Amino acid sequence: MAEILLLEDEESVNRGIEFTLKKEGYEVDSARTIKEAWEMFLKDEPGLMICDVNLPDGNSLDLIRRIRKDSMTHVICLTAMDTDMDQVMGYEAGADDYVTKPFSLSVLVLKVNAFFKRHQKAAADEIESGELVFSMSRMCAKKGDGEVSFTKNEWKMLKLFLERPRQILSKGQILDQLFDVDGEFVDENTVAVNIRRLREKIEPDISHPQYIRNVRGLGYIWDQDCQKRQGNRS
Repeated sequence: MAEILLLEDEESVNRGIEFTLKKEGYEVDSARTIKEAWEMFLKDEPGLMICDVNLPDGNSLDLIRRIRKDSMTHVICLTAMDTDMDQVMGYEAGADDYVTKPFSLSVLVLKVNAFFKRHQKAAADEIESGELVFSMSRMCAKKGDGEVSFTKNEWKMLKLFLERPRQILSKGQILDQLFDVDGEFVDENTVAVNIRRLREKIEPDISHPQYIRNVRGLGYIWDQDCQKRQGNRS
C-alpha cells in the first residue's frame, strides 16, 4: 500500500516533492489531476494525501469532501491562497493541515514525518479473532494472505462488536452508539446494510456466518473470542 498520495499539477513541484519524500523512505503515488488522484485513491487508499487546491480539472476541496465521507486519510493541502477564509474552507472540507506556497520542502517533510510518527505511536494494538487479525490503528484486517479495508461506518460498527465479543447487540443499541452521533437520519435498515457489507468482507461463507451472527428477535452477536495483542509493525 502506498503511504502517500501526491496530487500536484505543476510538474516541477510534483517531481520535487515526490523525489524528496522517496528519499526519506516513503512510498509515493503521484497524480496531476483530480480524476487521476481519485482513481489511485480507490485502488490503494493511502495513509496521507498531499494535494494542491486548484487543479486543471477542478477544486480539490470537492475531492477531499468525497474522501472524508468514508476515509480517515490524513490530508495536507498545498495552496497559494493564504487568507483565513481559504484555510477555513479547507478545514471544513476535511483537510487536516495546510502548507502555503511558496513553501520549504524541509517544512513539508517535517509535517509528513510528524504525522507518521504520531500514527505509529497511536494505538498499535491488534485484535485477533478467529482467522482474522484487526489493526485498530490502521482500520483494516488481515484475512489469510490478503488485507481487508473498511469504510468509516463499517469500521465503527466492527469496532463496537470487537469490543463486546459474545455480547448480543440490538439494532437499537447499534444505531444509538454509532450513527446518532453524526446527526444523520438513519433507520434499522442502515444496520442491516452495514452488517451485510461486513459479512461480504470477512465471512468465509456469508450464508453461514461465523463472526457476525443473527440472534432471532434480539439483534446480532460477534460469535468469536477476541484477543488483544501488540501490533507487529513489519
